Amino acid sequence: MSFFTLVQRVGRQPWFGSLRTVIVPIDKAVAKLTRGRVVALGLLPALTLTTTGRKSGKERTQPLAYIPDGDDIILIGSNWGQPAHPGWSANLLANPQARVRIKGEQMRVTARLTTGEERDRLWRLALQIWPGYATYQRTAGGRQIRVFKLTALENSR
Repeated sequence: MSFFTLVQRVGRQPWFGSLRTVIVPIDKAVAKLTRGRVVALGLLPALTLTTTGRKSGKERTQPLAYIPDGDDIILIGSNWGQPAHPGWSANLLANPQARVRIKGEQMRVTARLTTGEERDRLWRLALQIWPGYATYQRTAGGRQIRVFKLTALENSR
C-alpha cells in the first residue's frame, strides 16, 4: 500500500476532521516558509489561495488542496466538515477575483460557484482524489459543500 493510499484511508475516518486544529496551523506555516511550494503537507495537489476579505478588504491567504480539471482549478469548501462554510469561500462569492500559487508559480484567477450537473461532476472528481470529502459532507451539519471552479485570467502570470 502506498503512503498516499494510506492517507486517503485515514482521511475517510470521521475523527480525521478533528485534526484540523493541529494540521491547519502547521500547513499554513509550511506554506509560508516554502513560499507556497509545499502545501497540504505535500500529500495532495495543493495551492495557496489569496482572496480579498469581504468585510476587511484585506488580503487573506489560505493553503488548500485542489483538483485539476483541464486548465481549470477546482476548490472544495469542505472546511473539514464543519457546519459553517470556510471564510475563503465567502470571500470568493463577494469578490471572485483572486490569486493562486501552485508550486511557487502565481497566477490571477476568477472563481465561480458551480451548481447542478457541473457541481455533481466536479464533486465526483474531487472524491477520486480525496475520498475524505464524503465524510466531511456527512459531518457538515446539513450544508451543501461549495465547489468552485477557478479559471486563470489571460496574461495572469
